[in-house]
Amino acid sequence: MKKIVTFGEIMLRLSPPNWNRFSQASSFDVIYGGGESNVAVSLANYGLPTEFVTRLPNNDLGDCALMEMRKRGVGTQHIVRGGERLGIYFLETGAVSRGSKVVYDRAHSAICTVQKGMIDWEEVFKDAEWFHWTGITPAISQSAADVCLEAIKTANKMGVTVSTDLNYRKNLWKYGKSPMDIMPALVEGCDIILGNEEDAEKHFGLHPEGVDVTHGGSVDGDAYLSVLKQLMEMFPRAKKVITTLRGSISASHNTWTGVLYDGKTLYSAPTYDITHIVDRVGGGDSFMGGLIYGLLTYKGDDQQALNFAVAASCLKHTIFGDANLVTVDEVEKLMSGDASGRVSR
Repeated sequence: MKKIVTFGEIMLRLSPPNWNRFSQASSFDVIYGGGESNVAVSLANYGLPTEFVTRLPNNDLGDCALMEMRKRGVGTQHIVRGGERLGIYFLETGAVSRGSKVVYDRAHSAICTVQKGMIDWEEVFKDAEWFHWTGITPAISQSAADVCLEAIKTANKMGVTVSTDLNYRKNLWKYGKSPMDIMPALVEGCDIILGNEEDAEKHFGLHPEGVDVTHGGSVDGDAYLSVLKQLMEMFPRAKKVITTLRGSISASHNTWTGVLYDGKTLYSAPTYDITHIVDRVGGGDSFMGGLIYGLLTYKGDDQQALNFAVAASCLKHTIFGDANLVTVDEVEKLMSGDASGRVSR
């Protein structure tokens, strides 16, 4: 099988342990992760050849991020070195009625100043069949957006399937451009689009007709068909558009499912009731990793691919850290209806 390539920023995550608040912290747990690197780790765990492309500083923290990818079996040969620093984000993990908080410290990070021409995309995609990026990367800086567009255009030219997770981040768009200025030109080159209702509204001004999803644990997949159709009409290259559906009963208790639209049929996955969330960061990334695996493995069976993605991301909510460290067997066990969590021995 040819490889899957992902491109974006990997960061140092610092979290107070044991659901402590920032003001209570005397130490931080260290994790390395980011939207696109998390997808790469998922796919490597599923046994697929995967390559993560980024820019890392030439210092010990850059080396640690590189080692984290290598430890997880992700290819790193096209990572470029340079720039001032590794981006950092601080995570205060919420519980019950207290939501999580994120504080970014990623200004002037290595990827923020990446430039067109630094990465040889034709070499990167020479033996690739899939390229994945997210809306986080073009939110970092104009130059990061330019490099992302450079990659997408090269992938299109070379016949590589392109997927995106729209991933709107309100705290990142700080360089004078709005998502509507940047994102449409990038998404035009995508074959697979993943995004929720907020992504569609903030990036393109689209929204589900007559749906209020602000509160509560119940979500109706059929209600999102209008926004999925609008996305497909806006971006005719897209073959499939997908959304995850999270019902937030509390910070510790969510429902989780997803729907996929291929232009003709709306597929809906089973809904999981996740009652004791360990870590929800990376939930969407784990869904995307599962979806890419499913679409490549269950060829022609979009229902099975969607079911795999939702089950994989359900399991991610039980794992501390950004990345989904589960196997295909564990995901398929949950897909089969076995949610017992019994000891395997």
